[in-house]
Amino acid sequence: MSVTEMKTPGVYIQELDAFGNAVVPVPTAVPAFIGYTGEISYNGKHLVNKAVKITSLAEFYAIFGSTPPQIQFTLAAVPAAPAPKPANPADNSKKKTTDPANNADAAATVEPDFYIGETGYTLTTSTVNYRLFSAVKFFYENGGGTCYVVSTGKYDPAATSLSATKPFEDALTVLEKETEPTMIVVPDAIELRDDTATDFKDKYALCYTLQGELINHCGQLATRVALLDIPGGYTEPKVGTTSVEAFRNAVEPTLPKFNSYAAAYYPWLHTTVNQLTDISYGNIAAASVNAVKTVLNAEFPGTTDPKTKKAVQNPMTKYINALFAKTPAADGITQDKADSVLKNLSASYKLILKHMLEKLNLMTPSAAMAGIYTVVDNNEGVWVAPANVGVQGVIAPAIKVDHKKQEDLNMPLDGKSVCAIRSFPGKGVLVWGARTLDGNSNDWRYINVRRTLIYLEQSVKEAASAYVFAPNDAKTWVSVKSMISNFLLGVWNQGGLVGPKPADAFSVSVGLGSTMTGDDILNGRMIVAVKVAVSHPAEFIEITFQQEMQKG
Repeated sequence: MSVTEMKTPGVYIQELDAFGNAVVPVPTAVPAFIGYTGEISYNGKHLVNKAVKITSLAEFYAIFGSTPPQIQFTLAAVPAAPAPKPANPADNSKKKTTDPANNADAAATVEPDFYIGETGYTLTTSTVNYRLFSAVKFFYENGGGTCYVVSTGKYDPAATSLSATKPFEDALTVLEKETEPTMIVVPDAIELRDDTATDFKDKYALCYTLQGELINHCGQLATRVALLDIPGGYTEPKVGTTSVEAFRNAVEPTLPKFNSYAAAYYPWLHTTVNQLTDISYGNIAAASVNAVKTVLNAEFPGTTDPKTKKAVQNPMTKYINALFAKTPAADGITQDKADSVLKNLSASYKLILKHMLEKLNLMTPSAAMAGIYTVVDNNEGVWVAPANVGVQGVIAPAIKVDHKKQEDLNMPLDGKSVCAIRSFPGKGVLVWGARTLDGNSNDWRYINVRRTLIYLEQSVKEAASAYVFAPNDAKTWVSVKSMISNFLLGVWNQGGLVGPKPADAFSVSVGLGSTMTGDDILNGRMIVAVKVAVSHPAEFIEITFQQEMQKG
């Protein structure tokens, strides 16, 4: 109430604001998953290219479907390797080599995935291995919370690979309008491949193109980071370049500085995300039905009646025949019942399904890393490196990375660092790297530094918007400086900024003669300069020991 309104004698009370505006911290661990889903409509609304906020795995099931994609596998017997020809000492025209790249016989040899008796078999996916469903499960197993899901379409059971980046690029366009997501994860990206290509880099050319677009998207918005997977990061090819080298050579954003907005993790992981109950006869490709029948009939052969000398069918044969029958047999044995019986009684059938499960459980680490980022942010703070942390739901890394092998992963000449995931005796599987793809930059080498600056910048930006069109004078400058300083003081108290005292950890400057000129004020610009000392991880710990002379 103003003084002019005090017309009647009496006591008047005025409440004055004791505190100015405050900076509200923005969320730091909200990933956005992009990929194909089981359902593309919910409650009558179309879901494709819509950013849907999810808060639990149960909610994901309810909206996008709880049935996993039915990935089909082809079973093939591996021909026995030919016996080596005896060497002819007199023949020096050709020198033998053990290098598979130069030895046609060795290159043609296929290593079986498993054996049934003495026969080796391979299992290969004959349809697209849609990975978003399992990735979201992996995310929640590792502590995930709120996330966004953008569906690029429904599963195509007939597709053998993904051949277009446009659905994913359209999803990125949708996410440009969303302010909350702080991470981008695209598990299906590695299914963008050309199986006819012989060169490793050409095979995954579309995937590398999309990954470059992911980095550009994050770099241009400067509000989120991309978590990338290494195509082929589960086995090194016998011929040609390695998967990491191909990734480094092919993935290139528009501007090199955008590399700090991305982190790549290697290798793939053997997980326990999917269970045997998720695998059945439906995962066997039609082309392999006869091969599976042959294996099962060999396990349960018929007999001969000693009296009549006639062939007697094994009791399990009716279940084997019913397993792939389109309609129930006369005795009422359905495919589901046959599947259940064979899972319990057939060692061969269970072995085939077990190795299918292993293939499905070979997963890329990006979704798990999104969950780990969430846990570290919530428990310790975004300024703590998401490393030296166990990965849940993992049996072992697909490739054993030792100290020597990680040297090139962590500190390559081109600076494109790849974070390793390693297994340590007695400790489990740990994330053993915290670098961005901009590893040669002293400013943006570490992923926690980049994400901390995003957190500080976006929090201050949102709070400062309250002062847009406010008078550009000393009163406003004091309010803005106080607001930002109080926020940074709180971050320093939590350990997010380093320095023995606040003045060493941050500084905020604003005002005429310090950050602005008279021309700036005339043009409506209020310039605030903020300096912060962000915590860097102790990546290398050196302990020095030295002997000294006996003193007593």
